[in-house]
Amino acid sequence: MYAFNYLRPSSLAEAGSALTKTPDAKILAGGHTLLPTMKLRLASPKALVDLSRVSELRGIEKKGNALVIGAMSTHFEVSTSTVVKGAIAGLAELAGHIGDPAVRHRGTIGGSVANNDPAADYPAAVLALNATVTTDKREIKADDFFKGLFTTALGEGEIITRFSFPQPTKFAYVKFANPASRYALVGVAVAQTGSEIRVAVTGAGNDGVFRHKAMEAALAKSWSPDALKGITTDPSMMNSDIHAAADYRAHLVGVIAARAVAKAG
Repeated sequence: MYAFNYLRPSSLAEAGSALTKTPDAKILAGGHTLLPTMKLRLASPKALVDLSRVSELRGIEKKGNALVIGAMSTHFEVSTSTVVKGAIAGLAELAGHIGDPAVRHRGTIGGSVANNDPAADYPAAVLALNATVTTDKREIKADDFFKGLFTTALGEGEIITRFSFPQPTKFAYVKFANPASRYALVGVAVAQTGSEIRVAVTGAGNDGVFRHKAMEAALAKSWSPDALKGITTDPSMMNSDIHAAADYRAHLVGVIAARAVAKAG
């Protein structure tokens, strides 16, 4: 490891000030991506701004018909929260299958979504549930937030503070996980919120998480796994690596989506 400054603010205002004063600083949430990339010299920020003491970024509560989750809530906290289980049980289940216990106790929902790893689980839920991402500067709708591989609408020094999830009528997330990392080779989240149907796919797309519009249109006519029969996914849109080829992932999207619809009920 190389030398860098370590800052640990106790308020959101202090964190914002630290990022402004040190343009090359990086936010440290759970650290599961940032710290390994620093060790490999793939990233070399001059400073880390650790958000673990910023209490304003924690907390889980129900506000009207929305589930509000603080950005520094850990995967473990989301998975075990009675509030989350009561409002969107599938979101608690999703969080409970991220990585292993060590990852779940340290990793945060804000860090995961801000990093926008193409195989991460939370982005599919955020997109399928049409969540609102609130930062220290503005509110961003899910459709406007994800911009491609490891890329989001966040500006330099912008900090995610919380997520607001509309309570759906139906929601489920199913993934085909890498047996070692538990990352999604293909993960599909399906949601019905009011009259809106949304299907979000993670782990498969070569440009990161995306909505499957053809599946959404089919499910809007008939909410059943059979409605998805005959709907294909273009392999040219799929990622291909040592774990799974593009055409295999394209096939899995349909299989996993049908399972998610059946699971949602």
